[in-house]
Amino acid sequence: MRQRGIVCLVAVIVTILVAWGISVGPPNIHSTARNFQNFLGIPDATSPPVITTPSSPHKCGLSRRCPVDYFAFHISSGAADVVGPKICFDGKTIMSNVYNNVAHGLNVVLINGENGKVENISTFNMNTGENVLAYLKAIQNGSIVLVASFDDVTRKMTDEMREMFVGLGSTMIKSVKHRDSWVFAGGAGAGEKSPFEKRATSDPKTNIYGAWPEVVEVGGCFPRKL
Repeated sequence: MRQRGIVCLVAVIVTILVAWGISVGPPNIHSTARNFQNFLGIPDATSPPVITTPSSPHKCGLSRRCPVDYFAFHISSGAADVVGPKICFDGKTIMSNVYNNVAHGLNVVLINGENGKVENISTFNMNTGENVLAYLKAIQNGSIVLVASFDDVTRKMTDEMREMFVGLGSTMIKSVKHRDSWVFAGGAGAGEKSPFEKRATSDPKTNIYGAWPEVVEVGGCFPRKL
């Protein structure tokens, strides 16, 4: 109550000052009154209200919205041999530990590059390397290929397999070694190097998960294959 009385008293004083300024006409009396008003926290009826709009999240956790004819995506590799990778595309999580559809080795999602529909979800145990080469050779032109490592992807990774990934746009696969973390997004038939690829080298001196390096992530806006 006491505080409200003080505010009312100050408002009266400001009103008197403004009225006096109108009568005597000093050029700075109105700005002085407004400054005094603002200092005391009294709203100025002549100032427009400040409107704040809460930011809305974008697809796959990106910091910006993708343009038309682009798909949002985000890929993170597995953490050591404990936490599996995660692949998100066009705002939907496709692979993750929660969905129980990841496995040690290569984790791959194939997307129709025209309509953005998921065409295939596969995991490959690289301790055997079984079916990997045949799978890579069967990928149709125009497909978007999303790949995440978990634990190790090199035990049975052949040079021919690496060349297949190069054909999809990879520039790092030839350097990926035992227990390196690796994520990649490319396109079949594009014939271009992909900007969406990251790798962390497994090194006992720098590893943060014992025998494994840090998790690597890549995300952005992938062009629709029109």
